[in-house]
Amino acid sequence: MSQKKRFQVFFTVFISAILFITSGLYAQVKSPVLSGKDKAIMFARQAEMKKSSPFKDMKWQFVGPTNISGRCTDVEAISPRGGNYTIWIGSATGGVWKSVNEGTTFEPVFDEMPTASIGDIAIDPVNPDVVWVGTGEANIFRSSNPGCGVFKTTDGGKTWNLTGLENTLTIGRIRINPRNTDIVYVAATGHEWTPNEDRGVFKTTDGGKTWSKVLYIDENTGVYDLVLDPKDPNTVYCTSWERIRLKWNDPRTFETTKNCGIWKSADGGKNWKKINQGLPAPNKLGRIGIDIARSNPRVLYAYVDNYEVASAAKPGELDSYGRQRRDVIKGATIYRSNNSGESWAQVSGLTPEQKTFMERHSATYGWVFGQIRVDPNDENTVYSMGLMLNQSTDGGKTFQSLRGPHVDHHGLWIDPANSNYLLNVQDGGLTISYDRGRTWKYPIKELPLIQFFNLAYDLSTPFRVFGSIQDHGSYYGVVDLSRGRDRVPAVEFYDILGGEGTTHTVSPADNNTIYASGFYGRLSRAEIDNYPASVKNLMPNMLPGEAPLRGDWVAPSLVSLHNPDIVYHGMQYLMRSADRGNTWEFISPDLSYNDPAKMGDISYQTISVFDESPLRYGLLYAGTDDGRIWRTKDGGKNWTEIRTGAVPTKFVSRIVASKYNIGTVYLTQTGRRDDDFQVYIWKSDDFGDTWQDISANIPAGPVNTIREDPVSKDILYAGTDGGVFVSKDGGKKWDVLGNLPFSYVHDLGIHPRDNMIIIATHGRGMWVMDANPINEKDKRRSQRFPGEAIE
Repeated sequence: MSQKKRFQVFFTVFISAILFITSGLYAQVKSPVLSGKDKAIMFARQAEMKKSSPFKDMKWQFVGPTNISGRCTDVEAISPRGGNYTIWIGSATGGVWKSVNEGTTFEPVFDEMPTASIGDIAIDPVNPDVVWVGTGEANIFRSSNPGCGVFKTTDGGKTWNLTGLENTLTIGRIRINPRNTDIVYVAATGHEWTPNEDRGVFKTTDGGKTWSKVLYIDENTGVYDLVLDPKDPNTVYCTSWERIRLKWNDPRTFETTKNCGIWKSADGGKNWKKINQGLPAPNKLGRIGIDIARSNPRVLYAYVDNYEVASAAKPGELDSYGRQRRDVIKGATIYRSNNSGESWAQVSGLTPEQKTFMERHSATYGWVFGQIRVDPNDENTVYSMGLMLNQSTDGGKTFQSLRGPHVDHHGLWIDPANSNYLLNVQDGGLTISYDRGRTWKYPIKELPLIQFFNLAYDLSTPFRVFGSIQDHGSYYGVVDLSRGRDRVPAVEFYDILGGEGTTHTVSPADNNTIYASGFYGRLSRAEIDNYPASVKNLMPNMLPGEAPLRGDWVAPSLVSLHNPDIVYHGMQYLMRSADRGNTWEFISPDLSYNDPAKMGDISYQTISVFDESPLRYGLLYAGTDDGRIWRTKDGGKNWTEIRTGAVPTKFVSRIVASKYNIGTVYLTQTGRRDDDFQVYIWKSDDFGDTWQDISANIPAGPVNTIREDPVSKDILYAGTDGGVFVSKDGGKKWDVLGNLPFSYVHDLGIHPRDNMIIIATHGRGMWVMDANPINEKDKRRSQRFPGEAIE
């Protein structure tokens, strides 16, 4: 071959190699998925994967808690009670549930839909088998999740049809015209974290076949509540709120806020006018709830989250989460109109006692509530929902709290045929009153809607599982395998150290010492068998002039696998203790971007996850909520940032140092705080110097966690906002694991001794599954030779 020919061959091979390498690199670059329509399509693919999965018949077993429920966003029923006992429940992250026997039993009827986050439910007043569900919780609390449109059933929940509005992501209210039930209005609140145009009021006149946007303000302003005049359903009232949630601040108004207020249409949404006379200025208006008196439709009530300052905060004064207290705003303020909204007058908080009552009505997070109801038979009986369910019988002048139910209230249904009959939902589930709120039937234990943030287990026999639960605190329960690995009972859980946002870790030295990071990382220690008497605060004191410690809502902690006296804890710094948390050293700099412009009243720019190599003491990895990824090989003396290539700047949801290969590390990221449904799962075999995408065929994110199997190095498990996946070839191909309903799987673990997979879901409690059919640990044990070790 001539030299020229050899050069041509070499050049062709070289260019081909470069193109191959380049295409491989760029193939890993992933665009965010921001469309609700795309989300629905992705979950349709997941449903097909579930049907064809080789693991489709494997059984997930609910283990509890049986004594706790969870946040619900709406409750509807069919009137009159006695003629019908049907109740519909919309939950924040557990889907839609239906009871035909007044809560004696409930059935989940939304399990196979592409979301379990519910904003509102509406029952057709003519045909109660027709029910509309608006998906995406509108309360935008720390654990809210997006939906993907409006669903409709015509057979009482047996089947569902997605009618559209997928890109709204959150929905505050659905109202049906009682004279023509093909006419339906939807109050679309819009994306939680990002601007979008699918906000405002949407209307269908053909039962959901087509939709038109009849009120649009701008890409940052959504409509949160909506009512129809019962005597003239073409008269429509709605409330708008201009807001985008920041990662470092609670929702609030700004001096430039201009679009908050109340609107009215007299022609079915063709034309609108603002009706804000008597209300605070738009830049002092937050979320607004509205309701109309059926007994006198000229009377309306508005529940305003009022940002006018009531009293200034004192320097150094802390709130219940340990943050600098903000100025006390007027907060929940009730306005009444007696002339169909032409003017409004404040009726609540006009005496010193009631002023204080209303300022405390919603604590520091009034945007979470915003619900008000008028008794359909009495224009002067009004209910407002905040921390408590509150009742006024004098037209909103005087409120008192109705004791009995759990706190943080989001929904109330009053029977139009009998105002004594109340159905109320809050962060504790469903409560029922037969005497206008004097007494309550609570809790309704048939709603397993527990919202776990995390998971831990110990090595006791039988082993225990631990987790923190939204608005309940931290609990543990026993996983009892005595009846068989496929007959694990659901049990009550018991109170334990920690708050509602907590990471737990139990020392393997005694299966009794537990560490828990409470609100925003406040670490403490206790002995399980002597709790709470043994509780000890472990947080170090900072010196004057030093930056205050910042912790994630679920700040990570870890007992070292190399020495159970060594404890790690992540704030903005990684901290290490050699004496069980009694004293500390800071072994990293601030690992976040530490941007002063992104410091607010939410703890942000913190370590969200970290891990220690099981194979080498001193090899540590850490990731932050603002997207930085780090490694140290020498116990913290030197840190190297390892976010490279296609790995985006996203919240790091899990980092796992391999137990099989010292250089292997796994990483997951979630785009939830960017309204991004993309799948981000990465693997490195060179200590994080380079990364490869191993999300493969997982169709939909966000992704919350990844774990290695304790028996086989090739088996991986991933938990997403939608389910659990397993790979038996190191991430080249994934299958849906088991018969789990749609669930937000926040954490996952595999018990190393008992070989049970454990998941903590945010909305459906904790579940377990026998891992033997996957990793065949039972067969390996029976086949191994004498002296051969197996974990």
